[in-house]
Amino acid sequence: MFKKIISLTLILGLTCIPSFAKIKQDIGNKINEKEYPSSEKVLPKQPAKEEQSITIEGSVQKNVDMTLEKCLELALGNNPQINAAFQDTLASDARIKQVWANYFPQLSWQTGYTRIRQLQLSDVFGRNLTFNYYVLGQITLQQMLYDFGVTQNQATIRKLDYEGYKATLTGTINDVIYQTKDAYYALQLAIENKRVAEDTVHKFELFYDQAKAFYKIGMNPKVDVTIAEANLSNSKLKLIQADNAVNLAIANLNNIMGVPFIDKYNVQERLDYVPVEITLNQAVDIAREARPELKLAEIKVESAKQTVKLVKKSYFPTISIEGQYQRGGKSWNSNYGYNVGGYLNFPTVNGMLIRNEIKEARYLYDKELANAQNTQNQIYLEIQNAFLTLNEKKAQIPVAILQVKQAKENYELSYGRYRVGEASPIELREAQITYQEAQLAYYDTLYQYNTSKAALEKAIGKNLVNESDIVELDNQKQSKK
Repeated sequence: MFKKIISLTLILGLTCIPSFAKIKQDIGNKINEKEYPSSEKVLPKQPAKEEQSITIEGSVQKNVDMTLEKCLELALGNNPQINAAFQDTLASDARIKQVWANYFPQLSWQTGYTRIRQLQLSDVFGRNLTFNYYVLGQITLQQMLYDFGVTQNQATIRKLDYEGYKATLTGTINDVIYQTKDAYYALQLAIENKRVAEDTVHKFELFYDQAKAFYKIGMNPKVDVTIAEANLSNSKLKLIQADNAVNLAIANLNNIMGVPFIDKYNVQERLDYVPVEITLNQAVDIAREARPELKLAEIKVESAKQTVKLVKKSYFPTISIEGQYQRGGKSWNSNYGYNVGGYLNFPTVNGMLIRNEIKEARYLYDKELANAQNTQNQIYLEIQNAFLTLNEKKAQIPVAILQVKQAKENYELSYGRYRVGEASPIELREAQITYQEAQLAYYDTLYQYNTSKAALEKAIGKNLVNESDIVELDNQKQSKK
């Protein structure tokens, strides 16, 4: 199966590296600057560095710089899903100690008063036999010595549950990290779209001013001014929508981080392309070691196996000792008594019930085996989808840059022709819209590439870090040194 996938990848023009070797040159990793210029050379000029950050309104007037790394730190510390999964882990640890409590002594104390009238003896002797019975105190101490491995099996099952909750916690953390990355990239996309909308408004303003100038000197009819004014109004409407999209992306990111009322902050990073190369075989190997869902499936299988062993011990007795001291009698302190003994306690046996409980446990064990296989298949499919999508988006980036370059050249030619009266307003409008759409498509491709990389990281259970053309894996953060 791996060979088929790798063959398909090679047909698509993508690169798969063996054993973390140097990344091979391909269309997705190294861009031919002559044919595919860098995006900075074909996109609109950006404001100065100190003006590039987008300020996000919060609950108080305070500015902090925000990066993806800081967003992840906030999410890991404040997301309620992680806190809930962590509390489940602590509760599971306490349940292990509850099981081992069976080996601890049980101490009880009782006092009371009883008034008794013996019906049968009263009939025999022909008189009312009524007497009082006082218990000043009855202290009982019981200690279970051995239960033929029942408690040990129960403790093993609880320990497996604890490991399962830890794996669930890890899976929750991976989900939150992916959600945070996706929301952060979506915010970056919304900010870039807003910048494109602002640039489009500026271009339509130039178009409108030029059309008015031509109309005043009698070169063009008033309909050109009307067309330019309508285009400008439409671009302003899209700018309002883009601005609202930024606010929605902010709200979504803050909610995922678990800090909906966070202070005002500045987004410091822009959407970019950082190539990371990994083969499908490597991704699957990493997932076998790092993906928490696989570990959880294995734990459930072992837990079902231990349950089968536990149910088979339903016939086994328990060995215990017990000591008891009493004080009371006809008055509160008239007498005392005690007893000490060892006991071999056999459970009440229902052969048919226990036999079918054993069958049920075996069927559930087979079910967990099937579920584990299904989990493995689903994770393999998830890795395939993420891997192929990542390589597809990687190959689209230089094409998207070329489209922006071509659209910009077409716009500049159309605008130049319009200024000298050679182009129609419709031609210029189409060139402006084409340029806007090319920019939006480029940023959307960058967004999809980054989210695909985040999806692959979630699928394998680890972050991918590219350093000096060598693929490395890091559990905590993603960086390019």
